[in-house]
Order: sequence, then C-alpha cells, then structure tokens
Amino acid sequence: MTVRIGTNPIGWSNDDLPELGGETPLETCLAEAREAGFAGIELGNKFPREAAALTPVLDRFGLALVSGWYGSALRHRTVDEEIAAVEAHLSLLHAMGCGVMVFAETSDAVHGRRDTPLSRRPVMTDSEWPVFGERLTAIAEHLRSRGVRMAYHHHMGTVVETEDEVDRLMSVTGEAVGLLLDTGHLTYAGGDPAAVARRHAGRIAHVHCKDVRAGILRQVLSRDASFLDAVIEGVFTVPGDGSVDFAEALRPLGAAGYNGWLVVEAEQDPAKAHPLTYARLGYRNLRRFAEEAGLSPEGEALSAR
Repeated sequence: MTVRIGTNPIGWSNDDLPELGGETPLETCLAEAREAGFAGIELGNKFPREAAALTPVLDRFGLALVSGWYGSALRHRTVDEEIAAVEAHLSLLHAMGCGVMVFAETSDAVHGRRDTPLSRRPVMTDSEWPVFGERLTAIAEHLRSRGVRMAYHHHMGTVVETEDEVDRLMSVTGEAVGLLLDTGHLTYAGGDPAAVARRHAGRIAHVHCKDVRAGILRQVLSRDASFLDAVIEGVFTVPGDGSVDFAEALRPLGAAGYNGWLVVEAEQDPAKAHPLTYARLGYRNLRRFAEEAGLSPEGEALSAR
C-alpha cells in the first residue's frame, strides 16, 4: 500500500524542552525537512496556529501538515469539557486537511518534567479503565464526525505507556479510537513494536518511527532517569541508527493495507545530532524499511539523500 513519509520538528527544536533548538528558525526546519525528502511535517511550538497563516508557510516549502499533538485531561474532565478544549486544535487540523490527530492523555503525566523520574508516572486503577475508555471513545467519535481520526499516542510518562496498557486501551475503547504506533516509546517501555503491530494492525492510524540506542536505554533505566534527561543523553535516534527492527514492525501494516503516514520523530539535542544529517539518514532508512515491509512510499528518493 502507498504511504507518505513525514517528519516532526522535534529534531530541530523540542517542545517539551524549548532550550533544545530554541534559536533555530522555523524556516530552517521546514527547508531542511523538504531537502531531506519529507512530504509533510507535524506541528511544533513555532508553527502558526491559524490555517490562514500556516498554509502559505508550508506551501512555500512544499510540505503538507501531517497532524499535531493534543494532550487531553479526560481523567479529570467530562466529555463535553474535553470537546470544548480540543475544538481549536481540531478546527486547525480539519482546515489543513489532516486525516488524524495525535492524541494522548496527559493528566498528571511526567514526561515534560525533567526533575521527575519515569517511575513516578500516573497509572490508572482497574475501575478507571472502563470509564476512561468510554470517554475516549466518545471523543474519538466526535473527531470522526469532523473528518479527523484519533490516533492515540502511548507515551513514556503517561497512563498508557507499556505494551499491556496499549492492549488494555484497545480492549476498552471502540473502533473509532485509532492507535498511534510509536516504535521508540514501546521499546523504551520494554514492549515489542512488531507484536503490537500484529495484534492491532487494523486499528493503527498513524506511525511514529523513532529508533532507540540500546546502551543508553540500559543506562537511563538503571538509574530511573527522567524522560527529558534520557532524551538529552541520546536514548532516541532516527530509524536505522539503533536497535529497533523496523522492517519487522512495519510488516503487519503492509499486510493490513495501511496507507497513512510514517513519521520520523526522533527527539535529540540538535547541538549533538545535526538535524539535517539525521533527517536525511532517517528518511533514507525509513523509506527502505517501508519497502521491505511491503509498503510503497510516495515520491522518489533523491540522489542527494
């Protein structure tokens, strides 16, 4: 099936730790993303948040808007309150023609707190799961009514982090809730991206492709580091530069007829990992892995890559 390869600006400037790449202009990020070969890009904190302003910026560099992160508080809000809270973001994605919304539950999450170890993340009780699943399904159905599919992002430091929690999320939600498969976060959490892809291929709506440096992962796990400290130390990298078997992880998507985006998202310190160099490497490797998995990336690779 045909897929499109996009990227996330987090390799150029980090939303959770703005001092990483804080001086890098948005125009540099967009120009280099296009130069590396990407067809689209996700939102970051330097992007305009009105379609009338954002469209000409992206058009100038020949990039589509892929999607954008939304952090919900459904554990503490009603469905109606969350629908009101998501409206501005939903309206922007709809106006920009995005097919999916990157959606994560961030109530009490610790991924953005550099002084907090990951072991202090929130967890849901057995009684919370069905309530959360019902609320999440209602939000997903609302998004679908506006032409945008929910792509739920399991994420380190949040209530849906592990492979078991991903499985439980899928079991307590309706089919309107799509899954964002993040190879890096699953690997960090001790999970198997390929196994998750095999079990839930039919509900995978979006894919974040990040690799993991196994040696650094062992180090940060051994001392229960915070998520941001792990990022700064280089736990993540682009596809093909770490330990994740991407062809195996993507193969179930090829078999299931996946035709969405594959997004290179590898948060690193741009002072240590030159963004354009890694963007080119990530694009080239991910394109090859996708082809090996039976997926057909749009466009042709450039010799410059």
